[in-house]
Amino acid sequence: MVDFQDDEREEYAIKLFKLIKDKSQGRSGVDAYLELNGKKLPFELKSTSRGSVTTVRDFGPDHIKKWEDKHWLIGVYEKGNAKYFLYGPPKRMQPWIKEKERYILPDFQLAQIMRHKLILEDLFKILGEKRIYTYNDASRLHKKQYSKEKYLELMDLKNGYSPERMLEILKDRAKYLIERGSTLNNPHIPASYFKEWPHITSNHAQTLKNMVKKALTLQRF
Repeated sequence: MVDFQDDEREEYAIKLFKLIKDKSQGRSGVDAYLELNGKKLPFELKSTSRGSVTTVRDFGPDHIKKWEDKHWLIGVYEKGNAKYFLYGPPKRMQPWIKEKERYILPDFQLAQIMRHKLILEDLFKILGEKRIYTYNDASRLHKKQYSKEKYLELMDLKNGYSPERMLEILKDRAKYLIERGSTLNNPHIPASYFKEWPHITSNHAQTLKNMVKKALTLQRF
């Protein structure tokens, strides 16, 4: 379900800080960009009225990779109005991201180990022993995690799959199930994490640019 309040706050921040929205990115892409010295810097836009900042519903390795070079802009609201904004450069966000990475890493390593331990006998117990497995067998096993095009692409026999190919699909299914259970449900960034950050209360666009320039300069050393 789309949170219209969050969308409104995001649009407000984009206009206030003169950021650029890439409409092609969709909701899973980059929230906005800041143009600086001919470069487009990716920004993650968040807001809070409760102190802590919510992040994403299923936090996993994809988010760790996605956020490693992102700048963060957090709007702090009170009674529906923006009180001030906080800027977090990538380096400032890394300790929190790394802490979450350490928390989930063992489960994702387990998913890889378990995936590789599956053998043909395991496949036979689940789908029965067959010389050729059908499209229906494959889609019943891995369900909607592959597109129809992907299922057809993976066929290594005429109109079907060999036991060896079906075993690879089974391994993907096991990996998906373990990793799905290993993601964090909306980890919050506590208010204490950014309590010492300077507040942006005026001249928003230029203040942010100055802060980003300083952060990029410090990053080089």
